[in-house]
Amino acid sequence: MREIVLDTETTGFEPGSGDRIVEIGAVELLNHMPTGRHYHQYINPERPMPEDAFKVHGLGDDFLRDKPVFAKIGQEFLDFIGEDSVLVIHNASFDMKFLNAELGWVNLPLIPMERSLDTLMIARRKFPGSPASLDALCRRFGIDNAARTLHGALLDSEILAEVYLELIGGRQPGFGLDLGNSGSTTGAAQPEWRPQPRPRPLQPKLTEEESLAHEKFVKALGENPIWYR
Repeated sequence: MREIVLDTETTGFEPGSGDRIVEIGAVELLNHMPTGRHYHQYINPERPMPEDAFKVHGLGDDFLRDKPVFAKIGQEFLDFIGEDSVLVIHNASFDMKFLNAELGWVNLPLIPMERSLDTLMIARRKFPGSPASLDALCRRFGIDNAARTLHGALLDSEILAEVYLELIGGRQPGFGLDLGNSGSTTGAAQPEWRPQPRPRPLQPKLTEEESLAHEKFVKALGENPIWYR
């Protein structure tokens, strides 16, 4: 199963009021395991960056001026996420609203809302009444987010990937391992990795004395203990 953990940064809160996306960050998971592939793009919003947004993101007009507009990168972004990958997003309605607004303005296919998986909703169901921001979840799960002095789409998506794995049952599904792929934004997904049998079976550590003691114990349980079924 392929999942894309996604985050966007924007100039404000409402695309209908002229706000635009200024950054997209996304990381790829296969069967809940990070592959090392990611997508990251700064975008020229074609409007001045509001002062309050600059304070949050640290992205100013001078920095964004020579970056591509969304029309130039929209198809590349769609190619990376593919047609059926689940999009893991914190507060999915916000990011999906902006992504579909930007896609619609350049006549590219919209992304169905049902493709998104909202980690904010998962956290609120799992920990009712507790703070469910990304920073709060990092504190709960002991995830280091010290580098998050400003909001950044790629860093936030990498942190969210760790939070997501904790929300669905801990880091064990992926162990934080990658599949040896590069961090490029293009290229086909690598074949699914599967564990192989050991070339030599592990030798038992049970001593003969322990084995005999266990056999004696089982016989004392009666005629049909579960070990013999």
